[in-house]
Amino acid sequence: MPVYYYIVLAIALFSIGVIGVLTRRNAIIIFMCIELMLNAVNLLLVAFSKMHNLATVAINPTAASDAQIFVFFIMVVAAAEVTVGLAIIVMLYRNTHSVDVNFLNRLKN
Repeated sequence: MPVYYYIVLAIALFSIGVIGVLTRRNAIIIFMCIELMLNAVNLLLVAFSKMHNLATVAINPTAASDAQIFVFFIMVVAAAEVTVGLAIIVMLYRNTHSVDVNFLNRLKN
């Protein structure tokens, strides 16, 4: 499969994520959109890794694992981000009974 299919899919996923982060007010949906953007980057990393290391894999089988290590690192960071973010959202909901992020503007004063 040509790599530009992956690029188009990743651009679409990343665009949906950016639009969701910029337009939505629900904190949970914002987190889901951030995860969508991270997965778009993961998709591109794996696709480019496969494209660039296709010739070297025959010589060195461990050469294509660099991008997979980065993807694993991004997944770990995303899991940590979700853990901290959901804890913040739960505490926000307990105190305000809403997950609207516009309420956080009151923290400025």
